[in-house]
Amino acid sequence: MKIAFISALSVLAAVTPVAGAENPKVILDTTKGQLTIELYPGKAPETVKNFLAYVDAGFYNGTIFHRVIPKFMIQGGGFTPDMQQKATRPPIKIESDNGLKNDRGTIAMARTPDPNSATAQFFINSVDNGFLNFTAKTDKGWGYAVFGKVVQGMEVVDAISKVKTGARDVPVETITITGAKRAK
Repeated sequence: MKIAFISALSVLAAVTPVAGAENPKVILDTTKGQLTIELYPGKAPETVKNFLAYVDAGFYNGTIFHRVIPKFMIQGGGFTPDMQQKATRPPIKIESDNGLKNDRGTIAMARTPDPNSATAQFFINSVDNGFLNFTAKTDKGWGYAVFGKVVQGMEVVDAISKVKTGARDVPVETITITGAKRAK
């Protein structure tokens, strides 16, 4: 009985990211407020490395949340306020089969229909979006790679998700990421 209990805990620990000092955090300052995102390099090492490289380079500073869909998600990290797409580094390999789910508050990489096309754009789930989760290593089953979670500032995500949008889900009011940096 004791061995089974320990094994069950080991399995749970393998699929549940543990908050702690070993996980880097990023602060996103936006025109709607501040978000703190904890990243899970143990679950999505290449995705976290990619995201942090963009943060460290100042890439996200001055980009906008260019796609907002209420009761779904907010997407940003690739466009300037005049809707010009920024040049990015090459795409990364998808890491969606890591056990993490597209639950409320999680951050995942945006991509095209090609599973291995994520570059800089990300989205934050404003609700649980189970249909975006990994189900199989097929074009339709890859889902979207979760690599972290908002640990402070979900009220900011909620405020952004409620803004009025126009064509193609672009917010009428520009919502800018004024700064992105590693938390100390």
